[in-house]
Amino acid sequence: MKKPVSFKTTTEEATKIAAIVARATGIYPHINEEDTKMDITATHANGCPLDLDKLLAADDSNFLHDVIGIIRHIDRRSGQLINCFLPRYALPEATHADD
Repeated sequence: MKKPVSFKTTTEEATKIAAIVARATGIYPHINEEDTKMDITATHANGCPLDLDKLLAADDSNFLHDVIGIIRHIDRRSGQLINCFLPRYALPEATHADD
């Protein structure tokens, strides 16, 4: 039996993720806010922790690379990234499903 996707984050992490989502929807309004929040949270909590501060401070190009990449490459059944995608602002110890 597979373990369920975790959405467990600290209050501080959740606040930063909300800021990331707000910025992403401001740049690219076609992004679904709730889905994106869940995708970033699941990525962070399920094997690919993100440097949320650096992601939030990134220039638009690198910021969107990571956010759109997460949206496109998350396995919503496991919360892990697939297709060898690794965000630029993943913490060094991050791993993902295709390794």
